Amino acid sequence: MNTPDDSQTIHASKIRWMRLQDFAFENLTLFFATTTLIALLGIIISLAVSAWPALQAFGLPFFYTIEWDIINSEFGGLIAIFGTVATAFIAILIAVPLAFGIAVFLTEICPMPLRRPLGTAVELLAAVPSIIYGMFGLFVFAPLFAEYGQPFLFSILGGLPYLGILFTGAFNGIGILAAGLILSIMILPFIASVMRDVFEIVPPVLKESAYGIGCTTWEVVTKIVLPYTKAGVVGGVMLGLGRALGETMAVTFVIGNAHKLSPSLFSPGNSIASTLANEFGEAEPGLHYASLFALGLALFVITLVVLSLAKWMLNRAEAKKGLKT
Repeated sequence: MNTPDDSQTIHASKIRWMRLQDFAFENLTLFFATTTLIALLGIIISLAVSAWPALQAFGLPFFYTIEWDIINSEFGGLIAIFGTVATAFIAILIAVPLAFGIAVFLTEICPMPLRRPLGTAVELLAAVPSIIYGMFGLFVFAPLFAEYGQPFLFSILGGLPYLGILFTGAFNGIGILAAGLILSIMILPFIASVMRDVFEIVPPVLKESAYGIGCTTWEVVTKIVLPYTKAGVVGGVMLGLGRALGETMAVTFVIGNAHKLSPSLFSPGNSIASTLANEFGEAEPGLHYASLFALGLALFVITLVVLSLAKWMLNRAEAKKGLKT
């Protein structure tokens, strides 16, 4: 039979063991978080060091000049940067409304027996390798786009002032617009899956209350669901944008891989990822090699700026919301 002293000793031993567990868990998670920051810092430093010869030779004009002459060692990253931003912007412009519609349908409108099969189908699209999208884009989408899509866009939009120049040029099926469309198909399941998941965490009582006072489905989604899940929706969009900015193989197949800058979205171009994929294996140590690392650094900075802007917009929206309440 345990005495009171024995019980106190056992209790104190348990408390010490629990404190030891908390200490170990706290420091382990701190180690993991610190490792992530160290890895990020290491990536930045390695990119900067490897890109330094190009930055030293060309300076800031490297990022806004279009020259890319391997023979004469003259390099500028504007063409690749423009292609990266343009294709990602087109992809987001198309994918976000479609993903929003899919998420709303699956959470608010779709019959219950179909929700799981359709949701699984959307998630399976995210598992398709990027090279498959690239092969589909080159061998299936590009011929159809050249025969039907580009002529249709030219006939509808080609005659518009200012905007029409974006939809002129040869109908060859590949180029900036084709790469953006393929990217939109790629990032659509990612954004739709995240939106669906965050829409499902909205407390049912909030939606039921809104329906109870006579709100339509659209009003419930825009006035209840979206404000409640704003951070998650933006996170899903940023996830898709990050995938679009860094995508390599799918873009390489359909963008045309031409170092030229044209106002037409039908014209072939280049992106940072496709340039690295095409030239990194054959680059000789020197300015060409360093310029490719400078492009990688530019892609890192673009992604960082986009994510920072998204975070700033969310914080500003939350601050305004707090002031209103």
